[in-house]
Amino acid sequence: TACLVMYLFAEFDDAANLLAANPDATTISIDEPAELPKNQHSRLQEPGREEDDELLGTDDSDKTELLAGQKKSAPFWTFEYYQTFFDVDTYQVLDRIKGSVFPVPGKNFVRLYIRSNPDLYGPFWICATLVFTIAVSGNLSNFFIHLGKPAYRYVPEFRKVSIAATTIYAYAWLIPLALWGFLMWRNSKVMNIVSYSFLEIVCVYGYSLFIYIPTAVLWIIPQQVVRWLLMVFSLCLSGSVLVMTFWPAVRDDNRRIAVATVATILLLHALLAVGCLAYFFDAPELDMPAPIIPAHNSTSKVLLEQH
Repeated sequence: TACLVMYLFAEFDDAANLLAANPDATTISIDEPAELPKNQHSRLQEPGREEDDELLGTDDSDKTELLAGQKKSAPFWTFEYYQTFFDVDTYQVLDRIKGSVFPVPGKNFVRLYIRSNPDLYGPFWICATLVFTIAVSGNLSNFFIHLGKPAYRYVPEFRKVSIAATTIYAYAWLIPLALWGFLMWRNSKVMNIVSYSFLEIVCVYGYSLFIYIPTAVLWIIPQQVVRWLLMVFSLCLSGSVLVMTFWPAVRDDNRRIAVATVATILLLHALLAVGCLAYFFDAPELDMPAPIIPAHNSTSKVLLEQH
């Protein structure tokens, strides 16, 4: 120990002698912050670069996401592989629902809410809740329309549940699958195209459907104008989430292709809303046949007169 102490003092004396011989020498302090790299300094000064990084992400975020994806290396036939898709807490789901109901202009829904931990828990239960809400509200709407008619007999239409489930789940899975394949195909042709993962696209579509749950409840109101106004309002909110998410991904592509892609996304989204409203709530009213009262024949009349 004594030898070590003497050695350290000798090193300290040598350093002091060198500093005294050259007072202008540069010293390094551990308290001083490190200088920014040149590429980072130039990036901070580029106009509009921060907005692009916020919408599309930076190389550092992509590396972080790649490392995060490498941790999920469980085989797909194991329970642990699918457990990662539902590893989300209540606060994250509520935060994503809030982001889908109150979209912020210029903010990317994937980068802001989904990219850190995409899940299937929220989209699955949102679609399931929407299925039963539309089916039950459609039956109640039909009941209130015919309420008070003597010839009407209420019969619950359970087939609406299966029709609503097929329509909504097919939309929430097949459309994201087609869009994911299209983005991958365009990414092979245009290098600047941003390719979202299939799970991220499913999350966007699933959470964008939440606004239709309270809208379907309000569709019970037997007023055509009110129903269509609610439909347009909900379509604008959920459609804006889709546009602000997928427009930054395709804006560097050919202008016509980019506009056509976003227009197709909005058109399919509008067809879902209009189709659900027209089929489950605005179905044509069936003419109820008048009750048939059997008339007495002449024989019964004669028998009654004789008695």
